[in-house]
Amino acid sequence: MTLTSASCAPGSTAASSTVDARRLGANGGVCAIHQPNFLPRLSTLAKLFAADRWIVLDDVQFARRDYQHRSRLAALDDPSRQQWLTLPTHLPNGRPTLINQALLVEPRRSRRTVSLLIRQYYGRGRYWPAVSEVLDAVLDRFENTDRVADLARTSTLALLTALGWNGEVWESSAIPTRQGRSERLADLAVATGSTHYLCGSGGLRYLDHQPFAAHGITVVPVHTPVDAGDRLWSWAQRISSLWALGESGPSELETRLTAGREAHLLGDHA
Repeated sequence: MTLTSASCAPGSTAASSTVDARRLGANGGVCAIHQPNFLPRLSTLAKLFAADRWIVLDDVQFARRDYQHRSRLAALDDPSRQQWLTLPTHLPNGRPTLINQALLVEPRRSRRTVSLLIRQYYGRGRYWPAVSEVLDAVLDRFENTDRVADLARTSTLALLTALGWNGEVWESSAIPTRQGRSERLADLAVATGSTHYLCGSGGLRYLDHQPFAAHGITVVPVHTPVDAGDRLWSWAQRISSLWALGESGPSELETRLTAGREAHLLGDHA
């Protein structure tokens, strides 16, 4: 699969970018705007999989209690048995450090830890070859970056690639926008030529739909299926997607996520 990194910015002010910026992306399509997460949870991966383009929100404040530099691994036979996999991170500007500025403290040690723990948790699983390809992509990235965001983005794209996703990737830091939270998200959607914006349950609590409606962009709510009897989704908001990949395999997982995409986009919002 070939991913297009369309991280270019218009030569205009933030305000005017919302008028002319549809030239930047292929008109139409669905966008998801999300921070880079390291080996993201299935709930996050499902939202990105449903989109035609992922706008990596890389220029907001880094949060140590979030998932930008860490992920929960879970045992294949017992997903309740979990362990944090954390990339020790240095914030060169202190608490205000942006995600794309955060640095690895000890890249070599982190690389060894990532390799060891993922092999320990998933190396004997039936679908280890698929998990191994994701791991290899992450380990390779350690060789030429010291930025946490680069590794988080690589890990997410490796998981999406394993499932056949062939969308575009943009970076929010390359696109001028207004300052308001909802205005900024709407500007990013406009700048990439998107007609639909996928919004998770957290974002729906604060989102103002008016900036999107002003440009004819439809906000599509994304909800993780709630089914205590569904082994896959019952852990979707807590543990890394590596568990789902190792448990179900790429083909079955792709089928499940494709069904989720159709459920969201072929309903009343499409």
